[in-house]
Amino acid sequence: MYTIQGSAELIERLRSLLSLMYGRRAAEAYDAIAALIASYTERHASVLGGGTEASAMREEASVSAPAGATVGKASSFSEKDALLISYGDMIAPPATDGGEGGLSRLAAFLKRHAPGLFSYLHILPFCPYSSDDGFSVKDYRAVDPALGSWEDIQALRGDQKLVFDLVLNHASAQGAWFKAFLAGKDPYARFFVTRPLDYDASGVTRPRTHPLITPMTMDDGRVRGLWTTFSADQVDLDFSEPAVLAEFVDILLFYAERGARMIRLDAIAYLWKEDGTNCVHLPQTHAAVKVFRVVAELLGLDLALLTETNVPHQENMSYFGQGDEAHMVYNFSLPPLVLHAFITEDAGDLARWAQGLQVPAGGTLLNFLASHDGIGVTPAKGLVSDFSTVLRGVEARGGLISYKATPEGPVPYELNISWADAVAPVGAADEERAQALLASYAVACAMDGVPALYFHSLVGSRSWTDGPLKLGYNRAINRQRPRADELDAELSAHDSLRSRALRGFSSLLAARSLYTAFAPSSPRRALPAQGPVFLVERGSIAGGVLALINCSRRPAKAILPEGWRGAAALIDPLAPEGVRERPFAEALGGSVELDVPPFGVRWVIS
Repeated sequence: MYTIQGSAELIERLRSLLSLMYGRRAAEAYDAIAALIASYTERHASVLGGGTEASAMREEASVSAPAGATVGKASSFSEKDALLISYGDMIAPPATDGGEGGLSRLAAFLKRHAPGLFSYLHILPFCPYSSDDGFSVKDYRAVDPALGSWEDIQALRGDQKLVFDLVLNHASAQGAWFKAFLAGKDPYARFFVTRPLDYDASGVTRPRTHPLITPMTMDDGRVRGLWTTFSADQVDLDFSEPAVLAEFVDILLFYAERGARMIRLDAIAYLWKEDGTNCVHLPQTHAAVKVFRVVAELLGLDLALLTETNVPHQENMSYFGQGDEAHMVYNFSLPPLVLHAFITEDAGDLARWAQGLQVPAGGTLLNFLASHDGIGVTPAKGLVSDFSTVLRGVEARGGLISYKATPEGPVPYELNISWADAVAPVGAADEERAQALLASYAVACAMDGVPALYFHSLVGSRSWTDGPLKLGYNRAINRQRPRADELDAELSAHDSLRSRALRGFSSLLAARSLYTAFAPSSPRRALPAQGPVFLVERGSIAGGVLALINCSRRPAKAILPEGWRGAAALIDPLAPEGVRERPFAEALGGSVELDVPPFGVRWVIS
């Protein structure tokens, strides 16, 4: 039996959470997690400056937070932070392959083309996998040899903090855990969710349209029904079994040891299954997130938790808890609202949402627009009166629409298209497409939180229209792996879309990092839209920034709020370095109206 020593408040919180999750088995769960904390502390006692001399082989172990550690010291975020989302093998080998793994190619690309641009690098699942581009994990503690090794992961740490995925809702049907389950071997015989083959799933919230229960044959010939939320190859793990939670606490600590400074909790909303409920956002699911946070705080880890919940806005924000759950939450409503503004050329709905947006104290939003997945439709629910214009606009731009099952039948779930194609007008030339791409991300950079770019946005990728046909799923349209030599050639062509995008993002992020008004904790006040122009104040009028973004291909005028008419300077954050600042009075010539060019961005500096 293990006893955790340290903050009495944290220990009591852990016991309470485990009691909620496991009832009479709570002590079993507590002992398993205490043993993991003991083992971690012992391994790192000399590095962390404290810990226990007890051996994991002993019956009793005393565990405490490392001496001198700040309990719960998850990274604080500033205006200098920006996050890049990328697959480890995002860049394919050149025609003449030098033998490098994908992680090495990614590292070389960042050093050459984006040095110092990002403070965080989210490496999408890099473990051995069987499907879904990494999200059907076969071995959580290994690096896919096709990408490289743990040494290659470590090599990326010097330039940016690392974000790892914890794919914890499901595991691969071809992995060792599931093979042991089929063989009836403990503890894996209890690791996966089973239900009768005729289970009534009509009340379960579904992100997909395939059958929820998949029949699978055990080694002894029995056929059992397995719960498969996302695909038949991704079998849901049974977190009602304490050993499963303990396994993932151990994996989380393993990732922290290997350099993770942020853990993304993939598909966390669906974690807990309870008959008679919709099996989404259950109290036990929130408790599991809180358990991960308590463990990190007990060990004084500088490790932030990021929840991935592609759901309506209020449900998404609930993962902040009372300041005791996720440190960071994806701003899932931002992408569809920004897309709506750019397709309709009307920033009204975007502005109204931003005016009412409240972020809990201590919580941080990850302001992304594109990712490896599609653009979620559900997070716009109730925020846009008519989203059909966006659906038609995406199809007109060559995009696809994916559906999910509901009791009323299939409904649009996400839009599959590259962001550079989504926000630009139909038939736009490269220059205009790049302008629209950069202007849309200027919205994300102006909002409170940390801006996040998907690799394909950074380099201005168009939709890979052959991808869905070749790979058999819609999301492939935004997951192409460009060849290293071809990518370099396009980036070296000054007027190419890729070159324009990369230069513009380099300028935008560098400019943003100069102003503390853009720190996530800095106040934000969105103003009513002026036609296609989105306006948001950051900081205070004395010492702040007023950002104006034209979401249309037409020139626009914006009447400046009264308090900003005596500002000090006007900045175009997308202009080349050295040509940004202009004295404000000179720029306006006494007018209270500011000209904002098509897909233009202007920052008024007070």
